[in-house]
Amino acid sequence: MSGALIVHKAGPAMSLQDLGRPGLLSRGLSRGGAADRLALAEGAALLGQGSECAALEMAGMGGVFEATQSLRIALTGAPMRATLDAAPLVWGASHGLRAGMRLEIGPVLAGIYGYLQVGGGFAASEVLGARGAHLSAGIGRVLAAGDRLAVGADAGGETGLALPQDDRFSGGTLRALHGPQTAMFSSDEVARFQSTRFARDARGNRMGVRLIPDGAGFHSRAGLSILSDIVVPGDIQITGDGAPMVLLSECQTTGGYPRIGTVLPCDLPRAAQAPAGAALTIRFVDRAEALAAERATANAVRALSGRLTRLVRDPRDMRDLLAYQLISGVTAGKTEGG
Repeated sequence: MSGALIVHKAGPAMSLQDLGRPGLLSRGLSRGGAADRLALAEGAALLGQGSECAALEMAGMGGVFEATQSLRIALTGAPMRATLDAAPLVWGASHGLRAGMRLEIGPVLAGIYGYLQVGGGFAASEVLGARGAHLSAGIGRVLAAGDRLAVGADAGGETGLALPQDDRFSGGTLRALHGPQTAMFSSDEVARFQSTRFARDARGNRMGVRLIPDGAGFHSRAGLSILSDIVVPGDIQITGDGAPMVLLSECQTTGGYPRIGTVLPCDLPRAAQAPAGAALTIRFVDRAEALAAERATANAVRALSGRLTRLVRDPRDMRDLLAYQLISGVTAGKTEGG
């Protein structure tokens, strides 16, 4: 019988997320899914399961949890303070959680979105082919204290594994492609756009993040009078005040603001995880470089299981120390000839 994870305390905007619902734009529904899809792949590698499993997405703050039976968990995405029965847990790693143990996840230390994944994934009901919430479309909901999240059957595997942490949680450079509306901006505007340093605005959510330029805003030759058109995650809309908006997983399906370009899918986790005030720049690349970047990212994801290392734990923090086989045999306590 599968167990459940009890939510005793929930941070804001906590929800179940998976890879989303692609292919439904014609029905008025954007893809949705985890803001940081790479974090799902990292958790899947740590637990030895598919990245399609639903995970708990925590925005800025975690919560307090308890398992009804032993579970394997993985903590990925934006690093957060985490303890298990008051003993600190390493982020970017897998751990064992026994029934009744208290898992506490506090505020982010960098980035925005942290993820709690369990062996077997969360067994929420499927809606339109996915288990995750699409909050802007009213599918699923924000989680709250008192929720009991059913867990799927876990095939089992090791815990105490870790992955190296990357630098996508503090801003940086986003690579982008020109799009059909880039030509609406003068070459001088496009060049200035690439040389501008942006700060991630405090306003933002799963639909998109606003970027504040360190100089004047940007404007197209057509102004704002363009026909509403299909938009997708990664599109960079230039809003009425000239500030760019990078669309994320729960973006609308159509929009009337001109788009100066589109951030590569492999760089969207960096855009989503940039905390308020983080510095970002945008660099246009050609199609060949974009395809090479996407292939490199796909290869890196496939290679995640080969980068796993064993987590070295301090015995003083191991409440379950007696469950470990520390010595493979016993001796009489005498040395040879003693």
